[in-house]
Amino acid sequence: MRIALHQMSATTDSAENRQAVEKALDAVRGPVDLVVLPEAVMHDFGAPDHDLAAIAETRDGPFCELLSRHAARLETTVVAGMFEVGDTPSGLPYNTLVAFGPDGSLRAAYRKVHLYDSFGYLESDRLAAGDVTTVTLPVAGRTIGLMTCYDLRFPEYARMLVDAGADVLVVPAAWVAGPLKEDHWITLLRARAIENTVDVVAVGQCGRRYAAGTSAVDPLGVVAVSAGERTTTVYAELDADRLAEARATNPSLANRRIGRPG
Repeated sequence: MRIALHQMSATTDSAENRQAVEKALDAVRGPVDLVVLPEAVMHDFGAPDHDLAAIAETRDGPFCELLSRHAARLETTVVAGMFEVGDTPSGLPYNTLVAFGPDGSLRAAYRKVHLYDSFGYLESDRLAAGDVTTVTLPVAGRTIGLMTCYDLRFPEYARMLVDAGADVLVVPAAWVAGPLKEDHWITLLRARAIENTVDVVAVGQCGRRYAAGTSAVDPLGVVAVSAGERTTTVYAELDADRLAEARATNPSLANRRIGRPG
């Protein structure tokens, strides 16, 4: 599976972000099976008092229309993060990942389960949590599982996705920078890959506020590809033979005695 990972910094101007995403997708060097963009790439979180409900879009809004069109043009799957109009009594929007397939159709949508109520920040003041469920979809003979940013700190959620059949974890993020935060990020990416013997593909926002850190980690925890601190697109190959080799070498999923399905 050949993948393209686009790291960028979103703004609080949705039209400006669409232009930046369009430019990035126009520049993708094909063929690729999967393109991943960061969390909240439709519109940045902004200041704590920025009204995300006012800028939230539906799954057929202009941001999703853009992704759909380019997925069909590239004949690939495109995953990116948006703020989705809420359907809860609170009226708060969802932090949602959408995945558009090679025919331009919406193949999956994942509403972030674990809201970032940590490190002095309360994401739950501004966004509604999604139902605890797993969202997976087939891509190029593999199964990708979707999770967002803070979800990475919950190993049980990654394991749920693996139990649902995922052998690639896709993690768009806007990982807030701070003391030791960059170290936490790469450590957790490698841990989720090693403990589940899966590929982990993570794409972060960059800029002064965020840690960037876009990476592809293989099932033995090797960081195969990483980006720097600036806007860029990096490419990686996910090798199914490498996955099989890792699971033969480290059969920890088969050796489980706690929580094993069936």
